[in-house]
Amino acid sequence: MKTRRRLTSIILSVVMIPLACLVGLPFYYVVVNTFKTQADMSTNPLGLPTNPTLENYVGIFANSPVLLAFANTLYVTVVAVVLMVVVGSMAAFAMIYRRGPLATVFSVVLLFAFLIPYQTTIIPLYKMVVGAGAVDTLEGLIAIYLAGSVFCYFIIVGYMRTVPFEIIEAARIDGASPFRIYWTIVLPLIRPVLITVSVFQVMWVWNDYVSPIVFISSTEKVTLVLLAARAVSEFAVNWPAFMAVTVVVLIPMVIFFITMQKYIVDGLVGGSVKG
Repeated sequence: MKTRRRLTSIILSVVMIPLACLVGLPFYYVVVNTFKTQADMSTNPLGLPTNPTLENYVGIFANSPVLLAFANTLYVTVVAVVLMVVVGSMAAFAMIYRRGPLATVFSVVLLFAFLIPYQTTIIPLYKMVVGAGAVDTLEGLIAIYLAGSVFCYFIIVGYMRTVPFEIIEAARIDGASPFRIYWTIVLPLIRPVLITVSVFQVMWVWNDYVSPIVFISSTEKVTLVLLAARAVSEFAVNWPAFMAVTVVVLIPMVIFFITMQKYIVDGLVGGSVKG
């Protein structure tokens, strides 16, 4: 038995290590070329830099609003994700707390809303945002992201169904209000799935390109991904500088994902084995 496990482990290592190297090659290519000059990159694109330099990073911080874009992206991501998780969890709690035909109908409506592709709603959304005077504002962009609350709802409601309903009934009999039950009883019990949903939504909002390119036009409101897209034309000749912008965009999410990846599996699997 031990021999079979060891053989399986060796086979997995032999298969997975080359695959990991293949997947990591593009990231290596981008990072290593940020420390090269244009000429060095042209002659030796995959090798280590002969004369490492930080001029590409110094140049983008001096000539591009990187810090402003980072602050805008951080603000939009934090506010949007908090609101999405709150709205999604409250909707899930309402479905659990008020069981009945109306809740079922509402759940079906949310399902159909979830199935509609976002791209097909951009034109009516844009007209609504224009009507509200929220075009080219970070708050308007946050309002657009609130549609992601539907995704939060479907992930959270499945986990929330594993919470023993007797706890809610007991709190209700003791005179606790619905909000108090939600805030003091249900939320602590579903914390793993809240973290999981937050991780998914943070990565979506941070890396999103479609919404900012449609609803944001001014430099003062630019996000990191939008800044990287505009850098394609700005640094069309200087590819190492463009790659430096790309690394600045990617590094926060890489660190965030490595830090939080264990919660993704814990939250998704937890609901299936809980109780």
